Amino acid sequence: MKGDDTRQRIKHEAQALFALRGVDGVSVREIVAATGQKNGASLHYYFRSKEALVRELVIDGARLIDERRNVWLDRLQCEGGPRTPREVVEVLVWPSINLGGREGEEGTYLRFISTLNMQSRELFEEILGDRWNSGYQRALRCLNQLLSHIPSEVRKQRLLFMGLSMRSILAAREAALAERPDHPLWSSRATTEHVIDTMVSILAGAPSAGSPAAG
Repeated sequence: MKGDDTRQRIKHEAQALFALRGVDGVSVREIVAATGQKNGASLHYYFRSKEALVRELVIDGARLIDERRNVWLDRLQCEGGPRTPREVVEVLVWPSINLGGREGEEGTYLRFISTLNMQSRELFEEILGDRWNSGYQRALRCLNQLLSHIPSEVRKQRLLFMGLSMRSILAAREAALAERPDHPLWSSRATTEHVIDTMVSILAGAPSAGSPAAG
């Protein structure tokens, strides 16, 4: 196995293991064994440490999603948009799927960062920083403008709930499609459109009687 191939194999197998068990639940020895490498020091040779490998994996996926979101937003803004919250939510959802490298291949990235977020949120945020999150931040600014009629505190909470819900749902989608690419629910484009509709409902739904907006 050539050097570049070995490096990519380590990344692929490590991310798959991290997605299933979290970074803390996977040892360097297990990663090396999953790659079929006889040299137990191969991970350290290519990445120096498990944390350095984790950092590279986070940035790889974040860069891809961020580039897709910025391209989408640039196009919308050239056309005078975005004009509706739904257009912005589409920018958040569609670029976050099909991350496996081949058309229709979902990969393991969303589950990987979901478990990392739960286990080591500070590390995840430190790796991500502002550099690989610009598309998301642009989308949030657009949503704040489009939803300016909603009181700021309520709007802030809804944006938080939307982000948490979106990540959880898309990670569940990724897991289901990993087991069954032709899953009757998750393989349908209509289901993803429904996810987008649900996120818009979280953002723009009428406040309940007990919410600050109704007081």
